[in-house]
Amino acid sequence: MLRPRVFAALLSCVPLASFAAPLSDAEVGEICAQADGPSHCGRLIEEVQLRRLPGLARRDGDALLVSLFPQGTATFTDSPDPVKGHSYSLWDYIDGINAVLLYTTAGEKTTFTLLQRTSNRRYELPTEPQLSPDRQRLATADVCGPRCTHEIAIWRIGRDGIRKELTWSPNADWIDASARWKDTETLVIEYTVADSPTATTTLERKLSDASWKRVP
Repeated sequence: MLRPRVFAALLSCVPLASFAAPLSDAEVGEICAQADGPSHCGRLIEEVQLRRLPGLARRDGDALLVSLFPQGTATFTDSPDPVKGHSYSLWDYIDGINAVLLYTTAGEKTTFTLLQRTSNRRYELPTEPQLSPDRQRLATADVCGPRCTHEIAIWRIGRDGIRKELTWSPNADWIDASARWKDTETLVIEYTVADSPTATTTLERKLSDASWKRVP
C-alpha cells in the first residue's frame, strides 16, 4: 500500500521520507486515528515531533517558532479564519540539508513548507520530499486524482536556494504514487491505477531519461 497523504490514510495520499525522526505509517495512522481534520492531524503529529526533536521548535498558542542556524527564529502563525484559514505543524527535520519540514493546510489544501534554517528561505512543496543520497536533490510525487498536479518532480538544492529542475507526468489512470531514491540518478516509483486500486506496480526512472521535462 502506498504512503497516504497525512489525513487520508485516513483521507487521501503523502509519501514519507527517511529523515532524522520520521514517523512510520503505523505511527501516523495511530496518532491521527481520532483527528477531526488535516490541521488537527498535523498538530497531533507536531506534539510527537516536538518531543523527538527537542530545541528545534516550540509552540506558543497559534504560533510555531522554529530555531534558525546559527541564531534567530522563524515564526509561522496559524489563522483560524473559516474560509482563508491556514495552519503550520512541525513534521520533521531534514538533517542532510539542515532544513525543517512543516505540514501546512490552507482550507482543504494540504502541502509541505520546507524551511532552510541557515537562510530562513521557505519553499512550498506539494508532498513530503525525499532527499537524494548525495543531498543535491529532492523528489516529490503529487499523484492522488483531480486534487493533485499529477506530477513527479525533482528539485535541485543549490547555494542560491531550491528550484524545480525536472518534471514528469505519468499516465492519466494513475491514482496514487510515491517516489524514493535508488541512487543519486535513479528514482523508484510505486503507483496504483484506477482499474486495480489494491495492486501496486514499481518502475525505475533515471534522471537522464528523455521523458523528463526540464524546467527553465
